[in-house]
Amino acid sequence: MAQSRRRVGLVLARASRVLGEEPYYHEFIEGLERVLTPAGVSVVVKVVTDREAESQTYERWAERDRVSGVILVDLVPDDERVAQVGRLGLPAVVLGAPATAPGLPAVWTDDARYAREAIRFLAAGGHTVIGHITGPPSFVHTQLRRTGAQAEAGKLDVTLVQVDGDYSYESGRAATAGLLTHEPTAIVCDNDLMALAALDTLREHGIAVPAHISVVAWDDSALCQLATPPLSAMSHDVVRIGELAAKAMLDAMAGQPPEVYQAPPAHIVTRASTS
Repeated sequence: MAQSRRRVGLVLARASRVLGEEPYYHEFIEGLERVLTPAGVSVVVKVVTDREAESQTYERWAERDRVSGVILVDLVPDDERVAQVGRLGLPAVVLGAPATAPGLPAVWTDDARYAREAIRFLAAGGHTVIGHITGPPSFVHTQLRRTGAQAEAGKLDVTLVQVDGDYSYESGRAATAGLLTHEPTAIVCDNDLMALAALDTLREHGIAVPAHISVVAWDDSALCQLATPPLSAMSHDVVRIGELAAKAMLDAMAGQPPEVYQAPPAHIVTRASTS
């Protein structure tokens, strides 16, 4: 048991990507470690191919007493992992909307609100046809962003064209190419990798950014700042989100009542990819 108390598990189910491609999780883990390491707790990260493999990982960890808690990400409606960790007796923290896991501590971002803000920002710049490349449609946070963007577009009489991605660079390229038939003057991407793919795809089609199409990323990593042109982004304090999740995890490991933490406010950072 003493060994298990030194470990917190984070499992990422990724069909075709590796952790190194996702700046978000690098920053999130940095935040976790800022709080957990001084408390003598390490973070175990495992990347698996699908949700079945993720579920099996929790079973093995619990059976072998490998971890004393887990952090759940990318929740879907009626997520089976919530019941699973309860059955296994694993303290858990949810990164997502509290409604997805009643009774568990959660750290959440108001995805619908910030999606609305992104559409409002572009509409204020004169854009009336906006493309939106989303994350996987099964994820609750994707659904919240989609509905938020739709609501704001309807309010502002903006034509919104939404295309599913999976956060990978490749999906960003395919989605951008598909959007071009709708002639958008702006594209919002649900992460930085897909926004980089949008820039590259537009460049290959001879479309100038931002003269012909503006691009906005969700999340604001160093990739956004180093892109050509630098990407405007809905910026989140991801390190702080990790710190809040770590605090919630320590409380859960200590048997404290679950709390819900709201992430620090996000905001648009304007760079050269928007006009």
